Amino acid sequence: MPTAMTQQTTSSADRRSAALPHRAPDLPAVVGPWQLVEPLHSGHLSAAFLARPTGSDNPQCHYVVKLLATEFVHDAQACQAMRQEAYVGRKVSHPHLISVLDANIRTRPYFITMPRLPGQTLRQLLAAQRNLPPSTAFWIVRQVADALIALHDFGWLHGDVKPENILVAPDGHATLLDLGFARCIDQEGSAVDRQTMGTFNYIAPETVTSSLGSDGRSDIYSLGATLYEALSGRLPLTGRTLAEVASQHRQTRPTCIRSLLPQLPKAAASLVHRMLAKHPLRRPQTARELVHRLVALEIETFADCRVAG
Repeated sequence: MPTAMTQQTTSSADRRSAALPHRAPDLPAVVGPWQLVEPLHSGHLSAAFLARPTGSDNPQCHYVVKLLATEFVHDAQACQAMRQEAYVGRKVSHPHLISVLDANIRTRPYFITMPRLPGQTLRQLLAAQRNLPPSTAFWIVRQVADALIALHDFGWLHGDVKPENILVAPDGHATLLDLGFARCIDQEGSAVDRQTMGTFNYIAPETVTSSLGSDGRSDIYSLGATLYEALSGRLPLTGRTLAEVASQHRQTRPTCIRSLLPQLPKAAASLVHRMLAKHPLRRPQTARELVHRLVALEIETFADCRVAG
């Protein structure tokens, strides 16, 4: 769940009136050193709240506390996922990756604390304007790929790259959110990874087959699906059920993006489809290689188009 450390989300009144099914009536107003001020989101495994340090005189809430849902406190898989999120968020520091400032995974309630960042998710941007100018879309994706370099060099996958998990600040700075599904590259994914259609729409073929394991190229595929949608305003592959979507990602080639966006330069379209190659060997082999290609594309194709930020 993207804890969406955003300032430009739903109104305060809407957030207060929204039901948070995982928030128990006796939830304390204080969690560890944090005072919970206002609910932000609730999801399958957790709920997020605006927070400030206990005893702070500053009325501003510059932090987000993510609490594990009460019904999952005895679920070993859910607890391990939050433990891994806390570990990676503290160990991997990068300007385009969300950081974890504080965590408690030993005693209830289990929580992690992150900074509250300004901006909107890429999903919110696409909801408002359907698709982005190519120069903007590639710029955002290049920043996310930079974050993936840091994660992959640490030996971990993000595991859930999608528009909901990319925050774009007013100045264009992009941050990759939600390390809840992050895992070691040699660690198998779990069923909890595949709970929602949203995640399945960006899932790499090897993630849903036993014949190939996941590695950094799986994140590159998911980022490619995100880029395809950001450019065209539509998903590369769809289906009525999770099984259909998974089958499409394994077997079906996306519609050529230049047929949807004829003005897109051939080099840009070629890179999008390389990122979406069915077999990992046909994709950019590392996030670092991808960044090199994206930078070259920016210089050669989009240098005069992108708004500075």
